[in-house]
Amino acid sequence: MEKERVLKSTLAIIPARYASTRFPGKPLVAVKGVPMVVRVLTQAGKVFDNVCVATDDIRIYETVVRAGGKAVMTSPNHKSGTDRCLEALQKFSAQSGKNFEYVVNVQGDEPFIEKAQLLALAHCFEDEEVEIATIAKPTTSEEDINNPNRPKVVVDNKMNALYFSRSPIPYNRAEERDAPYLLHVGLYGYKAKSLERICSLSEGELERLEKLEQLRWLQNGIKIRVALCNCNSYGIDTPEDLQRIEQMDFNID
Repeated sequence: MEKERVLKSTLAIIPARYASTRFPGKPLVAVKGVPMVVRVLTQAGKVFDNVCVATDDIRIYETVVRAGGKAVMTSPNHKSGTDRCLEALQKFSAQSGKNFEYVVNVQGDEPFIEKAQLLALAHCFEDEEVEIATIAKPTTSEEDINNPNRPKVVVDNKMNALYFSRSPIPYNRAEERDAPYLLHVGLYGYKAKSLERICSLSEGELERLEKLEQLRWLQNGIKIRVALCNCNSYGIDTPEDLQRIEQMDFNID
């Protein structure tokens, strides 16, 4: 499969809810002078021809449209960004008259996501057997490895995920120095048909325990291809995260 075909038959969707327990109105906060959702939209547009924001709030919708982007209004009752992506795919396809083979779920709280991350994910679909893809970053940072808010992933020899966990996996029983770990980066790509399938699945026991939605897919026998990328991620979950990022210098491609 040619790379151009993968990219041009893809719809990048940015789920953006206004309500947030830790940071209400997060998509609209100014990040270095630009609304966060607009920054994410700009970065995604550097790779994909078709990008839309999926939101449940008219303020976010209007902000995106004023910035020259495209948005669709979705239900406020979705339990996950994945479910919101499916509704957005259906609505955007109907409005645009286009059919998409692939969907990329771009996190709306990653204002400085890099082209290299998006391309690494999209190129997973050069292998036609891939249904779902995500990315991970190698690390030896003890802080990240032991941080339950930074999920880890282990993979097989074909780079398919074996398991995701908030615990350090694999367990370093041999106590090897600088043992490599893979931090999961919450960026997903799906075949459109696979997105429909996973949205029909019920919550599983592993997902309930770890609070990681992707475990539902693994538990149902769906493979997840993992691409490696060394780019840093700068998610904003709290006002404190925003303050930290405002003090940093960025030169993002």
